[in-house]
Amino acid sequence: MDTKIVRKTNKNKYLLLALPIILLFGYFVFTSATKKRSVNVKRAEITIKTVENNFFEDFMSFQAKAVPLHSMLVNIIEGGAVQEIFVENGDMVTKGQPLARLYNPNAELAYMQQETAIIEQINNLDKAKLDLRNQELYLEKDLIGIEHDYLDGKNLFELNQKLFDKEILSKNEWENTQENYRFQKERMNIIKKSVKKEKLANQVQIGQLNQSIGFMNKSLDILRMNKKNFLITAPISGRLSSFEPILGKTYVQNTSIGSIDDRKGYKLIADIDEFYLDKIVAQQKGAVDFENKSIEVQITKVIPEIKNGRFQVELDFVSSEKLDLKQGLSFGVKLNLSEKTKTLVLSKGSFNEETSGKWIFVVNGNKAERKAIKLGRENPLYYEVLSGLKAGEKVITSSYKDYKEVEILNLE
Repeated sequence: MDTKIVRKTNKNKYLLLALPIILLFGYFVFTSATKKRSVNVKRAEITIKTVENNFFEDFMSFQAKAVPLHSMLVNIIEGGAVQEIFVENGDMVTKGQPLARLYNPNAELAYMQQETAIIEQINNLDKAKLDLRNQELYLEKDLIGIEHDYLDGKNLFELNQKLFDKEILSKNEWENTQENYRFQKERMNIIKKSVKKEKLANQVQIGQLNQSIGFMNKSLDILRMNKKNFLITAPISGRLSSFEPILGKTYVQNTSIGSIDDRKGYKLIADIDEFYLDKIVAQQKGAVDFENKSIEVQITKVIPEIKNGRFQVELDFVSSEKLDLKQGLSFGVKLNLSEKTKTLVLSKGSFNEETSGKWIFVVNGNKAERKAIKLGRENPLYYEVLSGLKAGEKVITSSYKDYKEVEILNLE
């Protein structure tokens, strides 16, 4: 009887051979996934600095320019076309010195008409005042005649009284004399009271007329002064700047065509990034270098209005020493924001642009490994290190633009 032979399969054999390969491939995948990514870097291409304990001074630097401490604008009070120019930009001028002359025929004609109208009003008021004076004279004249009649009546009364007492004068004539005397007396008293009241009323009216005439004369003086505004003069003595009028060009009223600097002192003006707005206050002190000397300055005014991401500050020189400055001279200002304190500091570098102060490459021999850090305040020279680094450690402070995803740098 034949025996059935079972054929052996190679499936188990292949499985045993594939298993080590699978395990080895998995190991390589795992190690590749967990291995820190590294890149080779030449030392000459990077900047290495040492973390150190040093004095940290919170300060900032900015540019400021010198401007006159006091200046005054040269304004056009009456608009018109430039007819003459007597000085040039940059000239020294004295108060009241003619700078330019404008011409405006329409305005001059209007001034003439106004002047004529005012003079006519003054003449009318003078005439009214004269009429009141004449009225007083007429009343005085009438009063003199009435007083004369009264005196005649009185004399006749006294004479006829004597004649009546001696029974020479009839009773009828005596009564007529008495009545005439009474009439003249009452008439004179009434007229005197009327003249007195009229004089008082006239005095009030004349006072009012004189006041009106005074106002008219003042208006006339102002008008004549305004006519002189076509001649532009220097409001103060000093150096003329930004003065560039053009012959024949028409300038409207209240336009500024220059300024005059009194040259009695200078201040500094600077435009600063809005980031520092909350850090800068009046009375903060700083320094500028001038003629190889450090000159102390201080903030006198902070103008918080933001324009194009910047705000403006004014600084004065603390020293009373007179400095030979010129307008527009530029200074580098170092402004102290806090007192000096000793702390852990790191030299500034462009690495912070990519890391935002959250990590850095720490150098250890021929390698530099990524490490988490925390930075605090900064000034133009240093960052304040709050955590993650120790004094003496060396770090890379140059740009990390090509190393954002790298964990280790191999230094060659």
